Amino acid sequence: MVGPQDRNLVRVADRATMARVAAEHLLARIDANPATIAVCLTGGSSPKQLYQLLATDAYRERIPWTRVHWFIGDERYVPPGDPLHNMTMACHAFLDACAPAANIHPIATDRSDPEASACDYQRTLEAFYGAARLDSARPLFDLVLLGIGSDGHVASLFPGFPAVDIADRWVVGVDKAHVAPFVPRISLTLPALASCRTMLFEVAGADKRAIMTRVLAGEDLPANRARSIRETILLIDSEAWPERQSGDI
Repeated sequence: MVGPQDRNLVRVADRATMARVAAEHLLARIDANPATIAVCLTGGSSPKQLYQLLATDAYRERIPWTRVHWFIGDERYVPPGDPLHNMTMACHAFLDACAPAANIHPIATDRSDPEASACDYQRTLEAFYGAARLDSARPLFDLVLLGIGSDGHVASLFPGFPAVDIADRWVVGVDKAHVAPFVPRISLTLPALASCRTMLFEVAGADKRAIMTRVLAGEDLPANRARSIRETILLIDSEAWPERQSGDI
């Protein structure tokens, strides 16, 4: 059993409120670091409203775009531009309009297979970090953004799959997915995701209430094993919030 003791559970009214709260957490992390900043984005539907919000004048003007580098926690092994491609969604929503191209770091999906793409992205992360070994005193990311799948997966780390237990690599190829879309993936590992100052989850919708009940009950799922070495925050909207669960509102 994995308990929630070291996580801050925050209940928000709806998806729009969640996007605003998530944006403020991102801005707080940026403001706390006067040097180069690294943000690890996520795909799926959960963060899209946040990404669109960051492109609005109210938020765009508060981000020092030349200092912020944008990475991705997992990618579908499909070509850029494909509707399933995670970084393409983020680029269309805000990165293309706001961020310098040199500061956007997608996972290459034109390699021979997902494992080759994983090795390539690990080299990208190591070059940015300046070392091949993670140091808990110097997190890789300022903020890691994640969602939680209906089966309890995070990034592309699925329950019961070998990739969940890999601890000696930062990025792995995933040959098949546990949920749709059933395409190969590339995913950061739990140790790489954990190397952050803030890990921020966005969980919304009534269809997530069942899995959140299991997660907050402490079931051994990737969503419970994904923890920052510093601070972990779960933003959960009213529809996904399990009954009988107390938390910060």
